[in-house]
Amino acid sequence: MTAIQVRGLRKSYADTVAVDGIDLDIPQGQVFALLGPNGAGKTTTVEILEGHRTRTAGEVSVLGQDPAKAGRAWRARIGIVLQTANDAAELTVRESVRHYAGYYPRPADPDAVIEQVGLTEKARTRVKQLSGGQRRRLDVALGIVGRPELVFLDEPTTGFDPEARRHFWDLIRALAADGTTILLTTHYLDEAEALANRVAVISGGKIVAEGTPATLGGRSTAKATVSWVDETGPRSILTDTPTAVINELSAGGRELAELTVTRPSLEDTYLQLIGGSR
Repeated sequence: MTAIQVRGLRKSYADTVAVDGIDLDIPQGQVFALLGPNGAGKTTTVEILEGHRTRTAGEVSVLGQDPAKAGRAWRARIGIVLQTANDAAELTVRESVRHYAGYYPRPADPDAVIEQVGLTEKARTRVKQLSGGQRRRLDVALGIVGRPELVFLDEPTTGFDPEARRHFWDLIRALAADGTTILLTTHYLDEAEALANRVAVISGGKIVAEGTPATLGGRSTAKATVSWVDETGPRSILTDTPTAVINELSAGGRELAELTVTRPSLEDTYLQLIGGSR
């Protein structure tokens, strides 16, 4: 089953084209990362999928309906976690989640959701007293308390320290394991690589590459750099056949110090993709 299907999506403002003919297919239960620089059309695309912005042309189906025409029943099936949220600072965590639960026809148990996001010990704490990471967990709790089939996550770990980011990743993995489809936008390439089943890069309003994190932009078949240290010092070579190079270098039992084989990182590939499309 397909959670999101997009064909020929366009959005223009007068003479400015923000989104220029995008096609997307996101299966149910996948974590899909949409990457791109600021101004590339990423936010506009997501807002159209959420039903918050009209499109100029194209076909869009989200959970089987057109977001531009869908009603309240459809909205109850999606969850949105914005990059910034206006919190009811004086409410406690439990009060906030219970309040949001009241907006949905079949919400999850608020206390169970609070436990799911790791805030049980903070359930009676006022929102204004939470740390940045805890507030972000609350944002997710508010986004999933309605039992959504699809969650939109916009830059979910901006400003997190490394430990808080890893804990948040575990939460996203748990949601995906329960069958929730997740559309993630992020500027952190390691986050996309750690979480996403598939990745698309948007630049200049167009999708310039799509694939798994390991194969995006030909990563898996790109030339490899073989590096080592011998009696003359550090050496390296760029090659399509790293195994053959290593076999040749180690012929006769020769030992190679500090031997490494590397291919372009996801960040290398991403920068090449957006640089070439500007």
